[in-house]
Amino acid sequence: MEGLVLLIALLLPLVLQDYLTVFATRVIILALFALSFDLVWGYAGIMSFGQALFFGAAGYGVALMARDLDITSIFLILPAGTLIGLIAALLLGGFLLLGRYPSSVIFVSLGTLTGSYAADRLARGWYYLGGQNGIPSIPSLSLGSTDISEGPVYYYLALGILAVVYLLCRFLVRSQFGLALAGLRENEQRIAFFGYKAQHLKAIVFAIGGAIAGLAGSLYAFHEGFVWPNILGVVFSTQVVLYVLFGGSGTLIGAIIGTVIIEGVSFWLSDNYRDVWPIILGVLLLLVIMFRPLGLISFVLGERERVGRFGKAPKETRNAAP
Repeated sequence: MEGLVLLIALLLPLVLQDYLTVFATRVIILALFALSFDLVWGYAGIMSFGQALFFGAAGYGVALMARDLDITSIFLILPAGTLIGLIAALLLGGFLLLGRYPSSVIFVSLGTLTGSYAADRLARGWYYLGGQNGIPSIPSLSLGSTDISEGPVYYYLALGILAVVYLLCRFLVRSQFGLALAGLRENEQRIAFFGYKAQHLKAIVFAIGGAIAGLAGSLYAFHEGFVWPNILGVVFSTQVVLYVLFGGSGTLIGAIIGTVIIEGVSFWLSDNYRDVWPIILGVLLLLVIMFRPLGLISFVLGERERVGRFGKAPKETRNAAP
């Protein structure tokens, strides 16, 4: 499944027009953002309604680096964006998850939602960040003396980063740590009974998700050429929830497929049904959630894919007759 998706993605710029390649690059970056949320919610069961906080904070951070410090090198921008997302997630996750008593799902959901809303309002009212207008005219990323502008080059850069992050996430969720996360999602009390520090596991994966969102935010800022308060806010945070819910949580590839389909359908509907396209899209999302609660990926992947495996199969299983 992953190989087919990658093959199609590699060939797309060869057949797409230039403006569609730019659109496809944006979708790939949003898929990276969705991957960060799927790791947090799909595997650890943490409903983060503030994932855009880490995405937008990194976007603003690298935009300020470009504007005030004239730093556009890819070797500084991308690590900086990742670090900003990581630090923001550590601070928020430490407050919400590492208290004296275990945090409830509702507490974490509302806490992340409040953080995202507060960041949005702060950006809108802070003149240094451009207020309502954000920070425009961000220069292009640079690699040495070469500018990386929108088009096929930026597309393959984003695709390469997405592929690497995807493989790292897949390795993580297939490890012993990943199985502990799956157990945490299914039955947190039992995992704690086995001796795992459940809240620490949550904080770790929450920070990793924030780092990936920060990486996506830094790519997004330079691709779009400007940042604005919406990328920090609740609407954008809800958008990534829909990506993962539509594609299928806890599978990684489902987050990518959900992002591609929603963004692609939205693009087509908005071009052909400009007055009613949000209603049509909402009905489609509702139908999928009603009849395929595990997402579109459930057509090709079973429930076992959301749990995975670790190590080799038991000897008696390997030697059993088919």
